Amino acid sequence: MTKALEGVRVLDMTHVQSGPSATQLLAWLGADVIKLESPTGDITRKQLRDIPDVDSLYFTMLNCNKRSITLNTKSERGKEILTELIRRSDVMVENFGPGAVDRMGFTWERIQEINPRIVYASIKGFGEGPYTKFKAYEVVAQAMGGSMSTTGFEDGPPLATGAQIGDSGTGVHCVAGILAALYQRTRTGRGQRVNVAMQHAVLNLCRVKLRDQQRLTHGPLTEYPNDSFGDEVPRSGNASGGGQPGWAVTCAPGGPNDYVYVIVQPVGWEPITRIIGRPELAEDPEWATPEVRLPKLGKMFQLIEEWSSTLPKWEVLEQLNAHNIPCGPILSTKEIVEDASLAANEMVVRVDHPERGAFTTVGSPLKLSDSPVEVDRSPLLGEHNAEVYGELGIGDEDVRLLKANGVI
Repeated sequence: MTKALEGVRVLDMTHVQSGPSATQLLAWLGADVIKLESPTGDITRKQLRDIPDVDSLYFTMLNCNKRSITLNTKSERGKEILTELIRRSDVMVENFGPGAVDRMGFTWERIQEINPRIVYASIKGFGEGPYTKFKAYEVVAQAMGGSMSTTGFEDGPPLATGAQIGDSGTGVHCVAGILAALYQRTRTGRGQRVNVAMQHAVLNLCRVKLRDQQRLTHGPLTEYPNDSFGDEVPRSGNASGGGQPGWAVTCAPGGPNDYVYVIVQPVGWEPITRIIGRPELAEDPEWATPEVRLPKLGKMFQLIEEWSSTLPKWEVLEQLNAHNIPCGPILSTKEIVEDASLAANEMVVRVDHPERGAFTTVGSPLKLSDSPVEVDRSPLLGEHNAEVYGELGIGDEDVRLLKANGVI
C-alpha cells in the first residue's frame, strides 16, 4: 500500500525538537526524510543520555523513519553537495537561528533559483519585530505566547505545561503549512516559503484565553472559580473556563495522580447528586440550575470530592461513565506507557534499535486508512551517507574521500 507522501523528498536541516517533530510526522506520512547533520551530529544525540555512548531517547523519539547523512556545509564542496540536495528535494525544513541559512549562502532567492518547486519551511522563535533575535526555547515560547500567564492557581506563580506546545506544537503547525504549500504546488507548479514562529503557535493554542480577555471587559468570568478579577485573564487552576465547568477531584488513596477530571453539564447534575448520595440537591433551588451553581463552583466540586475521595479513581470513573458524565482519570506517564488500549491503537509502540535495544516511543496520532504508519527506528549518525550520496551520483570512493577530507 502506498503512503500519502510517497515520492516526496524532504531535506531535514532541523535539530533539537520543534523541527524534528515536524519532519518525523512527514516521515510517518510516507515522505523520504533525509536528516542532514553536521559531522558531529544533532546535539540531542548526546543530551539527557540514559545509556553511555548511545543516542539519547531525546533524539531517538524525535527522528524515527528518517535517513541520516552528515555534511559540513561550511566547506565549498559541502555547499556544492547541499545545492544538489536542494535541487532534488521537494521540501526543505530548518530551525536555525534567524539568518543562519542566509549566511551559508542559501537565501530564499538562491534556493528558488536552484529549485523553483521547493517548499522551504522555517521554524523560528518569533516573528518580525522586537523579539526576532531572542533565543527561543520551549518554555520561553509558552511564556510569551499566553500559556504561562494563564496556567497555575490564582495564588501561585505562572506555570509551564508538561505538553510541549512550544516545540512539538509548533512542529504540527509547520506540517500543516508544508502540506498546504505542497497542495498549492499541484496547481501552480511553484514552491513557496512557509514560516512558523513558536510564539505564534503557542498563541494559536491559547486563543480561548484571548476570547476571555475580551469577555472580561463586560464583567467577571462566571465560569471561573476565582473570587476576584482584574483587567487580565487570571490563572484559574484546573477550571475548564468553558461553557461547562470542570475540576480535578481527589480519589483514594490520595496519591499524586489519584484524580478524576469531572465536567458538570446541566443534564448531568441530577445523576451526579444521586451518585454522591445527595439527591436532594437536584431540586434544591440553591443548586438546581447552572446559574445558581456558577457562583459556588468550589463548593460544588467539594461536594463531589467528598464522595470521590473515598474511592479509587477507576471506580469513580466507572460510576460516572455509567451515567454519561464527561470525565477522565489523570493518567501518569507510567500508566500511559502501560495502557493496553494505547498500545492497541499504536500510540505507545516498542521499537528496536541496534545500539540501545528496544525502546518505547509515541506512535503517529495521524491515522489514515490508505496510509498506515509503521514506526521505524531513528538512524545512526551518517548511517545513510553512502546510500544518499550514491543517489546523487557520488561513488563509494568519492564518499570515502569526502569523509577523509572532513566534508561529511
